[in-house]
Amino acid sequence: MCGRFTIVAGAAAYQLEFNLQMDESIEHDWNARYNIAPGQFIPVVRDPWERKVEFMWWGLLPAWAKDGKAHIRLINVRAETIMEKVTFRTLMQQGQRCLIFADGFYEWKPAEKKGALKTPYYFRLRSGKPFAFAGLWTTGLTSDQKPVPTCAIITCAPNALMHAIHSRMPVIFNSAHAWEWLSQTPAAQLVSLLQPFPESEMMAYPVSLLVNNPAADAPECILPVGK
Repeated sequence: MCGRFTIVAGAAAYQLEFNLQMDESIEHDWNARYNIAPGQFIPVVRDPWERKVEFMWWGLLPAWAKDGKAHIRLINVRAETIMEKVTFRTLMQQGQRCLIFADGFYEWKPAEKKGALKTPYYFRLRSGKPFAFAGLWTTGLTSDQKPVPTCAIITCAPNALMHAIHSRMPVIFNSAHAWEWLSQTPAAQLVSLLQPFPESEMMAYPVSLLVNNPAADAPECILPVGK
């Protein structure tokens, strides 16, 4: 799964890399975030022509979820079954796909000794550039019945780098391939895009247990252990 990620680079870096449109309010609210967790608002684009950035709630609330209960928020969607489950297939066919922007993410390696804590690892592109997760979005209702745009990150089988740490990884696009995900290509054909990102273009290293705390949001979260 993918349950934490970062947006360390400034708004200008994302604008330049993806040719994005941001209004003043988005730029004003764009701050470095070192430990983004589910239930927070994250930058998303759903229109490949306008490329306007907006904030969505991370935790997709399906149409049948009427009360905004936390236990039915879906933070991840499996690529392998995306066209089998009615909710996700409908979103795919209706074009409710999105790009969720990031520049790194965390995953936890199981402990070798019983009772020991898992080791958090930080993953990013070797280039250091921002990237986009493949996502789905829909409009849900909060507990007080207010509409809110919500989204989930799509995951797939791991590449060789991820496999050593975890059995899943988020679907990642660089700027050269991201916009195809939002194209008008039939949904069934777009599933072929949901593949592991090349491990040769990624790097990973262990980080502090500080990241285990969702409230921790500081540069120390992404520092390699021992530095």
